[in-house]
Amino acid sequence: MTGQGRNDILEEANVWITLSDETQLAARIWRPADSDGNPVPAILEYLPYRKRDGTAVRDEKNHPYFARHGYACIRVDMRGSGESDGLMYDEYDKQEQDDALEVIDWITAQPWCSGAVGMIGISWGGFNGLQVAYRQPEALKAVVSIASSTDRYADDIHYKGGCILVENFGWSQQMLSYMSRPPDPDLVGDRWRELWLRRLENMPHFAETWMGHQQRDDYWKHGSICEDWSAVKAPVLIVGGLADGYINAVMNILENLEAPRKGILGPWVHLYPNFGVPGPQIGFLQEALRWWDRWLKGIDTGVENDPDLRVFRREGLTPSAMLSMAKGDWVSEPVWPSPNIGTHELFLAGRRLVPEGTADRRELEIDIQSPQDVGAFGGEYFAWIGPDQPDDQRSDDAKSVVWDTVPLDDTVDILGRPVVKLRLKADAPQASLALRLCDVTPDGPVMRVSYTVFNLSQRNGADAPEAMPVGEWVEVDIPLDNTCHRFQPGHRIRLSVSTAYWPLIWPSPTPVTVTVDNGRSSLALPTRQEAGQPPVDFAEAEMAEPVTRVEHRASSLQRNVTYDLKAGTTHMEIEYDNGDVEDCTHGLRTSSVHRERYDISPADPLSARMDVHWTQTSARDYWDTRTETGGVCEATAESFELSAFVVAYEGDEVMFERRWHRSLPRKLI
Repeated sequence: MTGQGRNDILEEANVWITLSDETQLAARIWRPADSDGNPVPAILEYLPYRKRDGTAVRDEKNHPYFARHGYACIRVDMRGSGESDGLMYDEYDKQEQDDALEVIDWITAQPWCSGAVGMIGISWGGFNGLQVAYRQPEALKAVVSIASSTDRYADDIHYKGGCILVENFGWSQQMLSYMSRPPDPDLVGDRWRELWLRRLENMPHFAETWMGHQQRDDYWKHGSICEDWSAVKAPVLIVGGLADGYINAVMNILENLEAPRKGILGPWVHLYPNFGVPGPQIGFLQEALRWWDRWLKGIDTGVENDPDLRVFRREGLTPSAMLSMAKGDWVSEPVWPSPNIGTHELFLAGRRLVPEGTADRRELEIDIQSPQDVGAFGGEYFAWIGPDQPDDQRSDDAKSVVWDTVPLDDTVDILGRPVVKLRLKADAPQASLALRLCDVTPDGPVMRVSYTVFNLSQRNGADAPEAMPVGEWVEVDIPLDNTCHRFQPGHRIRLSVSTAYWPLIWPSPTPVTVTVDNGRSSLALPTRQEAGQPPVDFAEAEMAEPVTRVEHRASSLQRNVTYDLKAGTTHMEIEYDNGDVEDCTHGLRTSSVHRERYDISPADPLSARMDVHWTQTSARDYWDTRTETGGVCEATAESFELSAFVVAYEGDEVMFERRWHRSLPRKLI
């Protein structure tokens, strides 16, 4: 730990930051009690997720910790969210960044601020920390970005490999629910109803925009720092999870950023590493504190001498959708890209993966035409707190084509992006593939190690879609997600390929057969050699005391897959009841329940249907509100059909109701 912790901090539950257009943003501040006379650096977390209730639990664990080590921590609700004024029309837009620049100016003008500012955040907050650094405000001296992206099209929740993620629509419905909630009258007074109705009347249906931009156009380039790596001058500590959808940012930053940068890649899903699952957790706040002390206070903490990359090396185990602890150990690479990484190529031969020259590699053709319900055990793109991690892959592999090695004689370590090189042809102009690298354990269970999905219409680039030439051979190199894994002796390495992956991506408009030329296809593994890399020794996780809450209804998380034998259809139902809780600090009581249903016929890609419903409540002794939101997404061969609704109640009275319907043309997707 750097520095001596102390208990004498001040907390300001709500402070108004007035912007140049008179919009007021709501902020919560923790800072040392003596900072008015002894200014300190500031750490900003800037989100739309409601400081009053949405992120209060994790805020209480993180920000007081930094404040007790000599920092002012400012947690700001964006325009149009929480108790802040104004309206939100999209994520990561220019207005959001402009407001952040003004917030930073406000912070540096406070008597308790030394003039140096850092930004921290996970997901949305991790994104905008990098995006604001791209704008180069002078006061922003460092960034800690967790579970974020450098390319909004390639590595966000909307698209992957040129395929539309089902979560594109799902995230839109989640934002519809989040943004439908009213501000707390305990902070905004009698204005709460006026602010609430104005938000509801102007609330966009985000999916109409996100699903309308189906290739990597200027919309997605905005906010993608990969457009100009040199624009980011502030030092960046980039952190990710091997079980998270936003895994690739760590290596992307290390490989391209010119500013000082270091990376940590752990075993976690989409959570902060000090309380992330699957474990082990690490002393993340101590690591962040070393980063802040160096770049905001000028203290030599040794961070510049840390390895470029510290990464958890997983090993094969029996998978579980609720895995609590990963198997493996921490390793490091002093520099990244690393000279310790080579390439080991395995070739497709029959249904085997073989070293070059060890088997007959005649040009055998293998057809892949998967049932549309393959993918049910792949977990969520955006795994978080429920039973949504990848489970045993045997059921999905049975509906795919797989290639295996023989049982390994020695360990094989990989670190980086595996690449699948395929010579293939398709019998339809539109086709997508799901490719998974798996660890087959000796007793049978199969663990997904890395994967990707790929729209073959984008084989020449995400901004240059081109229909597949039916029946003609093409060659494609498809990189999987970054990973770090040790295949143990006795295990087998597996490549699994399918032409569908529901409910992760929307199916192609027609059933398609993709034929793979075995003799000219391979799997290239980024093999890692042990070469005196320094050991990794993280401290145990430290946090501040959590907020005290009363639980009126316990949380309940369920995810079920069923097959209707009479109808011949597959169904997945998810119900995440996040409970009914009361914050003892200020008395606000909130609850939320969200339900999702995914339906598909294995023989019909156009049968795919997603139905989402959210219920949110906010209440006090004198005040009771509820919102019901939801939507349905279906597709024809020519279009995506979207519908959504929001109904807002005060008590039992309907205060507002609105519905959306939109048809969006499919564009080679």
